Amino acid sequence: MSKRKGVVLIIDDEEEIRESIEILLTSEGLNPDTAASGEEGLKKIEDKFYDVVLLDLMLPGKSGMEVQNDIKRIDPTLPVVIITAIGALDTAVSAIKQGSYDYITKPWNNEKLLVTVNNAIKQRQLMSENFQLRRALKERFGYSNIVGKSEKILKVLDLVTQVAASRSTVLIQGESGTGKELIAKAIHLKSQRADKSFVPVNSGSMPVDLLESTLFGHLRGAFTSAIASKKGLFEVADQGTIFFDEIGTISMETQAKLLRVIQEKEFMRLGATETIKVDARIIAATNADLKKLVDEGRFREDLYYRLNVINVQLPPLRERKEDIPALVEFFTKKYCEENGKPPYRFSSEALKVLMDYHWPGNVRELENAVERAVVLSQDEIMGRDLLPETVTSPSPRFATLSSFPLTKDTSLFEIIDAFERRVIIEMLEQTGWSQTDAADNFKIPLSTLNQKIKRHGIEIKKKRERPTGVVTTK
Repeated sequence: MSKRKGVVLIIDDEEEIRESIEILLTSEGLNPDTAASGEEGLKKIEDKFYDVVLLDLMLPGKSGMEVQNDIKRIDPTLPVVIITAIGALDTAVSAIKQGSYDYITKPWNNEKLLVTVNNAIKQRQLMSENFQLRRALKERFGYSNIVGKSEKILKVLDLVTQVAASRSTVLIQGESGTGKELIAKAIHLKSQRADKSFVPVNSGSMPVDLLESTLFGHLRGAFTSAIASKKGLFEVADQGTIFFDEIGTISMETQAKLLRVIQEKEFMRLGATETIKVDARIIAATNADLKKLVDEGRFREDLYYRLNVINVQLPPLRERKEDIPALVEFFTKKYCEENGKPPYRFSSEALKVLMDYHWPGNVRELENAVERAVVLSQDEIMGRDLLPETVTSPSPRFATLSSFPLTKDTSLFEIIDAFERRVIIEMLEQTGWSQTDAADNFKIPLSTLNQKIKRHGIEIKKKRERPTGVVTTK
């Protein structure tokens, strides 16, 4: 599997040196970043991931040795390469004794600098991969992120344990927010592929051409913007698992290509004529009724049966309410730790409100409500006043004439528009401001919802990031 692009931070107070090294690293395909002081560099290290730091010893303010010590406290495994003048080699040797990876002298030899940086990046990536491998192997023997002891969730986990060791495709069905990706990861981590890549693909968020290029890769010149050849996610997932979220949204053309991969275990990059063999287990998820889509001619029947070898049905939260206290405790602990707060807990009254609510957004909506309460609370006992109004007043609120400021010129269409705007905002709040999940809950296309959001002038708040990208334990 190819390595990702190395990220290098250059900390030096001389602009010419920063620029020279930046140009050199960029020309070698690396990703450099710069800081003009130790203080600036330390702030960047706290906010961003780096593979290696090039650190000048002679800095104004906080010295290079002090910066190195602070780096080791922030990220103990981050390699530091010292930049020093020939006359200060004793200091560089001292820095190495205190944990520096290596040193280079001014003026430097470009080839030596690149070899040193690349070796440091390899060490960093190897340490990172070993850590992820240990974590994955540990998680293989438990379900650390799946909370619940209800009969329904235990049946799901029993099924996961049974199917994990097989090579069969799995179809996970359930409403938005029930945790379909968590179940897919659990299957992967309990399989013999656990030390390989888990590659999630959000099928519903990409146009057709981009999705196919992302899945299968392309050759240089395959289309206008293809300035270089690129691997697809199927190649990245070779020997591992590829997870298709919202599988029901992909086009009929892409469905045909996906069927070929399942049947023949091979595919072609866009613009290519030769096939590539691949061994990737496919797990798909949907909140739609795929059988109904088949009947309507919107989903291939042969692909449906290929995907639906093992079917995992995730229950909505309202059908396993006995798990709510454990989920609340789990999320409360998580967000207290993330926000540097002491252990909080909900009052008995607030917990009863959480138990009584019907949770149309399922576990994701519950998590949003708990996070909100933890962030806003100034007291270790969180009351019902910290819960969203949609949770504390769960009965449907239909529009009435008294709900709107009427004048003799107010029309029915204006009242309907105002009500629609209110309902859309409430649904977005329930889904953590995820337009995709809101559109799913409304049973309308995402494009339709976005048009309504734009028409009503609704300002979209930043949603909490969901785990994306490639999880690799290789």
